Amino acid sequence: MSPCCTDNGQEVQKGRTRDLIFPLSKLVAALSRTVTLYPGDVVFTGTPAGVGVGRDPQRFLRPGERLDSWIDGIGELHQTFVAGGDAK
Repeated sequence: MSPCCTDNGQEVQKGRTRDLIFPLSKLVAALSRTVTLYPGDVVFTGTPAGVGVGRDPQRFLRPGERLDSWIDGIGELHQTFVAGGDAK
């Protein structure tokens, strides 16, 4: 499987769970202490190489931008970002 994430068509993240700073099992355990997880829930962790603050120059999502995320063989998610005051 090849997970990837694009911002307005430009690849911004691509990685595998083995590249995460913390093992996936520890992330899910820590999250489930606070939130009830159900089958089908999606947990976004990002990838170390794609984090906006770590890029040079730094890159952050802005209102109006579209983020497309997918994992081959599993599915896709598409979000368009809005300013905090514009959310309904």
